[in-house]
Amino acid sequence: MPISVTRRTLVKNTLATGLMAAAPMLTHGGQKPGNTGGVGLARRTLDEAGPMIPPVPAILLTVNGLAPGEDEISVVWTFVVNGKPPQIGISVENVHVALPMLRKHKEFVLNVPTVEIMEPFDRVDMNSTKIQDKFKLSGLTREAASNVDAPAIRESPIHVECKVFNVIEVPPIRTIFLAEVVATNVLEGVCDKEGKLLVERVPFFGMTAGSGEFYTMGEKVGHIGKSVGRSDIKY
Repeated sequence: MPISVTRRTLVKNTLATGLMAAAPMLTHGGQKPGNTGGVGLARRTLDEAGPMIPPVPAILLTVNGLAPGEDEISVVWTFVVNGKPPQIGISVENVHVALPMLRKHKEFVLNVPTVEIMEPFDRVDMNSTKIQDKFKLSGLTREAASNVDAPAIRESPIHVECKVFNVIEVPPIRTIFLAEVVATNVLEGVCDKEGKLLVERVPFFGMTAGSGEFYTMGEKVGHIGKSVGRSDIKY
């Protein structure tokens, strides 16, 4: 069962983040440029073209239902549009039951999961096109968002609350929603006093587009702005 926690409460039972020894998506900090960590240098074209860009965020979207009490949880592709102003995008397949709800309400929450709720995450993902009570299905706990009219997941250490400002139809089967981030709520211990994410504190995981696997964040090998002597960039 997922661990029940409350907003701004210390994250407990934090798991150590694992090294992705078998995943070439991160290379060791001591390697020279061009060293692919044991991967061969010969290149080939795959029989099937695909968006093989690991890692990608593992995110649980929550949105109000079409009728009261029918809130939805779905797994959707998520991407950062802008850091300042804070903007985010989600890509929703047209068969997802969340699509008409997003069109109607234009507000939602992105809930960042941890490895402790990886199984509920996958259960939701495998049922994103089915209408049923996803909170009951997953065993996750519903709570209210702080600044948008949408549910949130109590077990998630990060809530990103969003309001849609643009909708783009992407043939043949996708709809993209671009949204302003109006509030970011975290459990105590997830960020420092300046609001910088403390990745080593919480066992986040991501998906690998190309293998369909989950990995924890692994070893820190650098930071944005390292080449120009900056360490203040968060987004």
